[in-house]
Order: sequence, then C-alpha cells, then structure tokens
Amino acid sequence: MNRRRERDDPRRGEVWSADLGDAAKRRPVIILSRNDTDRPRRLSIYVPVTSQNCGSRYEVELPRLPFLDAGSTANAQGIASGESADEDLFIRKLGDLPPGALTQVQEALRFAVGLDATST
Repeated sequence: MNRRRERDDPRRGEVWSADLGDAAKRRPVIILSRNDTDRPRRLSIYVPVTSQNCGSRYEVELPRLPFLDAGSTANAQGIASGESADEDLFIRKLGDLPPGALTQVQEALRFAVGLDATST
C-alpha cells in the first residue's frame, strides 16, 4: 500500500476517484468525514457516485460538474470508509462538490442512518 502525506488526504466535500474493487469498479466518491486534525484513526468516510438513480430518498442527483458524468447520483446507502492514506483506494482528487449539493448528500445520509425527524 502506498502512503500519501496527511495534508493530501481526502477532505470533506471533495470528490475522489476510488477503486472500490471488482464489483463496484473505479468510480467517484464523495468524502463526508469531518476535517479533524485530532482524529484517532486516519479513516475517510465516503459515499459512492453512480449513474443509476432509483428516485429514492437515499439518493441525490448531483449538479453537472466538469469532473462528473451527467446524471451522476450520490448513493447514501453505499456509505463506507477506508484508510485516508491508501492510494490504492483513493486514487486522485477530481474536484470539489458545491456546498448546496454536499448539504443534500448529508440530508440523504441522515435519512439512511435514521437520524432524520421522520425515522422510527
């Protein structure tokens, strides 16, 4: 495993190209981890970006950005984490998600893990 310097670690709101393995393949992911300089582990929490949108509250259609395909969708059900310095996982930064889109992804994640007001 290659190691990247910590200052190059994925940061909240960034979109990275990630190798998610054979089944998921290489795809963009949105980094959701807090930008915490005093974290106990160097893990980055992320959600994958897909071209499939089922129209559920778990998904957020993303705005057209130069580094994403048209119709790209964040999938909050696919939340995962990986070691921030793992260059085999986080290959390269693609760009930054606009703040409004990041807020929508956060809301979908709150719904997905039952932290919204409608959860039972």
